[in-house]
Amino acid sequence: MKENTKICFTNQTFFIGIDVHKRSWTVTIRTNQMELKTFSMDPCPKTLFQYMTSHYTGGSYHSVYEAGYCGFWIHDKLTEIGFNNIVINPADVPTTNKEKYSKTDPVDSRKLARELEKGSLKGIYVPDLFHQQFRNLCRLRAQTVQNQTRTKNRIKSFISLYGIKMPARSELCHWSKSFINWLESLEFACSPGQTTLRLLIQDLQNQRHQLLQITKEIRKQVKDPHIQPFIGYLRSVFGIGFVSAVTLYSELIDIHRFPDFDHLASYVGLIPSVKASGEQSTTRGMTKRQSSYLRSLLIEAAWIAVRRDPALTLKYSELSRRMPKNKAIIRIAKKLLSRIRYVWINQSPYIPAIVE
Repeated sequence: MKENTKICFTNQTFFIGIDVHKRSWTVTIRTNQMELKTFSMDPCPKTLFQYMTSHYTGGSYHSVYEAGYCGFWIHDKLTEIGFNNIVINPADVPTTNKEKYSKTDPVDSRKLARELEKGSLKGIYVPDLFHQQFRNLCRLRAQTVQNQTRTKNRIKSFISLYGIKMPARSELCHWSKSFINWLESLEFACSPGQTTLRLLIQDLQNQRHQLLQITKEIRKQVKDPHIQPFIGYLRSVFGIGFVSAVTLYSELIDIHRFPDFDHLASYVGLIPSVKASGEQSTTRGMTKRQSSYLRSLLIEAAWIAVRRDPALTLKYSELSRRMPKNKAIIRIAKKLLSRIRYVWINQSPYIPAIVE
């Protein structure tokens, strides 16, 4: 009888760095401070699992890949089949000077596996599937608003090319139905100009319709009893309306994932960039690392809050006397973020109070 000589790696840990691409993955496997193999494979979590179980049976598999275009579906699949996987911010991977100037897929996968084994990598927060898709819906709304603004600017630019005087400022603020009718009534000497304007207006109307549909769907989703109370708490803060509250909820999802306010402010991007060496320290303005959907939102909300909240009005006046207004409003935005964190954690509406 032929004996089973298959090696079992029970209680041995393997560290797997995955450089993810659309058509292929480059994978590096390490264990005991030693690289075992680097290879290219089809982009499939199941295939990777089959390879590991056939070559390193019984082992404990720890894997990592960088956040990017592929989202979190790979993480979900790897976790489901038994991997201890994390997703990391590419900017947080320690990189040597040589790796910076010799960047290839094998180099990237080796770097990921090496740093994972060292324990120097910290995974980012991965929302559940519903919150991933709800966040995408809210981001689609923001992107549609941006596209709408671009189309409006194209229309204004096109009209200015032919010396047509625009109506009053109030019409431009809201782009009312009467203003759209005025645009449609414009006549050009040649048909290409008429066609261009007609298509631009049609594009704008399509974006408006899409924005309406997205907003209706968002309002439908936030009626969920697990979401609705949080939207109410956030809207109780001066300067936070429905869209701002929904955006905050969809981007942060779980306020408890931030151990303190400083970590939350850092995630949003409301902290200074500091360069310190020895006794010298230089502050270089706001950090470039930010949540692109939240920092600008909070700054805009802060301008509204300083007009509606007497406490913030007083604080803004004090700050404006000793610094430029654009810097003062950043500090107001941080105070606004602190209030948002408070009502979210305590699950109670905001009660106006004096700012410290």
